[in-house]
Amino acid sequence: MSRLPEILDQMTVTLNALKDVMDAEQQQLSVGSVNGSALQRITEQKSSLLATLDYLESQRRHEQDAQRSANDDVADRLQSITEKTLRLRELNQHNGWLLEGQIVRNQQALEVLKPHQEPGLYGADGQASTANRGGKKISI
Repeated sequence: MSRLPEILDQMTVTLNALKDVMDAEQQQLSVGSVNGSALQRITEQKSSLLATLDYLESQRRHEQDAQRSANDDVADRLQSITEKTLRLRELNQHNGWLLEGQIVRNQQALEVLKPHQEPGLYGADGQASTANRGGKKISI
C-alpha cells in the first residue's frame, strides 16, 4: 500500500505549522523594537520545518514515482499543498521586506547615535585615554 496519502497529510500539517511560525515572524518584524532572541527561536523553528518539508518532498516523489497512478484524492491534496506553498512564499517575501526595513531603521539609529559617542574613551591598548580630557598621564 502506498504511503503517499500519509506523506501528503504530513506535508499539510508541516505547512500549517510553517504558516504559524511565519505569522509569528511577521508579527515580530512589524513591531518597532525587535526581540532578537525571539526572532532567533522563530528562525530555528522555520529552518527545522523547512528541512522537514524537504524530507517529505523527497519521500513524496519516491512514492509517487513508485505508484505512478495518482487518484483524485492525491491530486486534491497536491493542489492544496501547492496553493499553501505559494501563499507561504509570498508571506516569506513580505517578511524579508519587513526585515530589510528593520535593518535600515537600525542603521539609521546608529547613524544618529554616532556623533554622540564619546571619542577616545579608551585607547588601542585598552587603557583610559586622557588626551581628550585635558589631563596629564603620570607614570609611576
